[in-house]
Amino acid sequence: MVSCENMRKLTEPQITAMMKKVRGWKRTEDAIERTWRFRTFMETVAFMNRVFALAEEANHHPNLANVWATVTIGFTTHDAGGLTKKDFDLAAKINKIA
Repeated sequence: MVSCENMRKLTEPQITAMMKKVRGWKRTEDAIERTWRFRTFMETVAFMNRVFALAEEANHHPNLANVWATVTIGFTTHDAGGLTKKDFDLAAKINKIA
């Protein structure tokens, strides 16, 4: 179950602090985004499958784009109208599997 704290829209100072904890991610308007490039399509698919499993477990599904060996993932919490702790928590987990 997701706590209310994870669903609360973060303030600008909170977002700035959280960005330091998710290396490689960049901020776009009300979202965070990162792109990975892999050597082969199958490496890309394996990575995406791990991301899908994490997202399903967290019940928080990213915006995901794939072109051959490139994957771009974006997070925002639509229900909160912007970035929440939930976005950064999942971004950090994805960094660990990348």
